[in-house]
Amino acid sequence: MDPIESVFEMSAEALNKAFEKLAPALAAKSLQAALDQSGLKATELDALFVCTCTGYLCPGLSSHIAEKVGMRSDSFLIDIVGHGCGAALPMLHSVKGFLKENPDCYAAAIAVELSSTAFYVDDDPGCLVSLCIFADGVNTTLWHHTKEGLGWHCKDFLSLHLPKNREKLRFENAFGKLRNKLHRTVPVLATEAVSELYNRFEKHSQTDSKRLIAHPGGKEVLIELRKALPCDKFEESEAVLKAFGNMSSPSVMFAFQKGIESQPIEKELWLFSFGAGFSCHGCRIVMMH
Repeated sequence: MDPIESVFEMSAEALNKAFEKLAPALAAKSLQAALDQSGLKATELDALFVCTCTGYLCPGLSSHIAEKVGMRSDSFLIDIVGHGCGAALPMLHSVKGFLKENPDCYAAAIAVELSSTAFYVDDDPGCLVSLCIFADGVNTTLWHHTKEGLGWHCKDFLSLHLPKNREKLRFENAFGKLRNKLHRTVPVLATEAVSELYNRFEKHSQTDSKRLIAHPGGKEVLIELRKALPCDKFEESEAVLKAFGNMSSPSVMFAFQKGIESQPIEKELWLFSFGAGFSCHGCRIVMMH
């Protein structure tokens, strides 16, 4: 949003129109950059997966993005909504399922959020904290079932759904706008959920060579994670939070990118995301060569 101050005066309709204009453009720019980096053409993509929670379009963002970059008309398009900050990992789980059934295909996965178009102000502490930490962002990754690419393979996925804690973290509608509910117990709830998935991953993996990467949901979240899982400092997550704020669903993928760019000696990266539901998701990513 430019200027960002304009959100204070925008109606619910104006905010959604801004999402409709800006989100497809931002996501298409990210996808095109990823394609350019990989050497692929948009016409070589067979599927596009998109997740978001900060706005709603029908047809979804995938339709607009595919048109902007010039994907084929027979490409498979899917939109994942309603998962909040945790959406990127369920999206990758869906990508893996598609590629397993279509091993010769290329798929793109985009997590895009415009928190500025989900702008709401009142004097509730959770609402005020949300205004302080949330930011706009987008991440694109490209996937294939057999081609090595950078050598990382999504091995296992786990999820945890805790509806008893649904009211602790979710969007609600207030005067036609999206208003974020954020309870002060969320850092502890998130840490408990991540710890449970961590222990379940431990049963699947025999390696001691692993690095943990979590959704950087906020400073207090990282503090609690370090207490519960002192085996890792979550440096990538901290760096993303410091540089970009909490971008919701793209954030864990930003941290993942930092993790692989550092050329880690670890053979496995364990990713964790969490958000509305209350839900938590994990992905064990393994270096294949």
